[in-house]
Amino acid sequence: MSTEVVMPQMGESIAEGTITKWLKNVGDHVERDEPLFEISTDKVDAEIPSPAAGTLTEVRFKEGDTVEVNTVVAVLNGADGTAKKEEAPKVAAPAAEPVKQVAAPTPPPATQPPAPAPPPKAPEAKAPAPAVETKPTPIGQPTSKTVEPTVEELRRTKSSPLVRKIAQEHGVDIARLEGTGMSGRVTKNDILSFIESGTAAPTAPARRPEAAVSVPAPQVQEPVGPPPPKPAAGDRVEQMSVMRKKIAEHMVLSRRTSAHVTTVYEIDMTRVARLRDRQRDQFYERTGTKLTFMPFIFQAVTNAIRKFPIFNAQVSGDSIIYKQDINLGMAVALDWGLIVPVIKRADDLSISGLARAANDLADRARTKQLKPDEVAGGTFTVTNPGVFGGLFGTPIINQPQLAILGIGKIEKRPKVLSTPEGDDLIAIRWMSYFALSFDHRVIDGADAERFLAYIKELLEGGDFAV
Repeated sequence: MSTEVVMPQMGESIAEGTITKWLKNVGDHVERDEPLFEISTDKVDAEIPSPAAGTLTEVRFKEGDTVEVNTVVAVLNGADGTAKKEEAPKVAAPAAEPVKQVAAPTPPPATQPPAPAPPPKAPEAKAPAPAVETKPTPIGQPTSKTVEPTVEELRRTKSSPLVRKIAQEHGVDIARLEGTGMSGRVTKNDILSFIESGTAAPTAPARRPEAAVSVPAPQVQEPVGPPPPKPAAGDRVEQMSVMRKKIAEHMVLSRRTSAHVTTVYEIDMTRVARLRDRQRDQFYERTGTKLTFMPFIFQAVTNAIRKFPIFNAQVSGDSIIYKQDINLGMAVALDWGLIVPVIKRADDLSISGLARAANDLADRARTKQLKPDEVAGGTFTVTNPGVFGGLFGTPIINQPQLAILGIGKIEKRPKVLSTPEGDDLIAIRWMSYFALSFDHRVIDGADAERFLAYIKELLEGGDFAV
């Protein structure tokens, strides 16, 4: 009995996925739940397990193809043992009918005049086209004015093909809806909820008819930016992966959306380092996971967010939405890109809970085992480039959030300290630079300084329960 393998729906708002790699070839035996192929969506990369045990007999899509969810992509234990892409069935041409022998018609009598041919039908008169007034364009003046869509409109209209299709069928302009998806995208749930609500569909305003319309001369669009480079002899060219395209799109969108400002603080992590060294072995025996610096940083961040809730907010038009839950995003570098899994309700977790959650998400991100819900819903992000040796950077805000914190390398450095008696001395301390990028549209510089100063106070105090 054959088993069809379909493109799974990796989340409610995901309508398609790209097959990035087939892990089995036609003719290979596959066990149930054994990884069969890899996919990439706009939220996550994942390995798709086989739904049953059997022999892979048919592959209908090749690597790089983008397929809608619930479409059959492969067959197990089928009759066809060759790999092929789904094709439309060929329709056989109808057989030619046999030619019938027809006797020649008897000519009419010579005295009978032939019937006159019917007069040709006069073409129907068309309504005259309305007069169009044309005006010459003065030399040196622009022929027309191009109106570019706003960043908000660009973000909302970049929805899945399924959402755009539903919107088109119901006459809804999705650029005028508030989306709940990543970067404000309109999801399938958003469009269906709007349609079910019975609210009048927001459409683009109709233009008032005018008696005379000025038709501008055609405008030649000038290319924006430098011309694309051409590969030279010996260069290697490869297509961007789906994840890389999404990262590029998301980063450019963020720079165009938020007014980025970055402030950097130097923080003494010595007390945290000593506490970590004392508790490291017992912590591993008790929890089964490693104790790193990050759980302490996460807890300091969540405490600071509770004190300064503007850092856990989002912008919606001319309103600010203060999020109740603190969902902490943690950037994880992969060999093939970057992903940001989310620790949900991070402020409810202890140091051990944060450590377990962070290590689990990072491990499953590197093995492509994350679920779409685990990379969505973040309200604040922490990135740790210091693990590679970087001192600090200016991280880009993860939309639609308002801030992101970058952690530099935590290392021993000489530091000037003052004693209670007022004497200065040089000591070896564990130091790190913390870089906070924030959206200056709604967060003032003074608030950013207070937020980062409070994190500095918590970490340098070292008062954590492990």
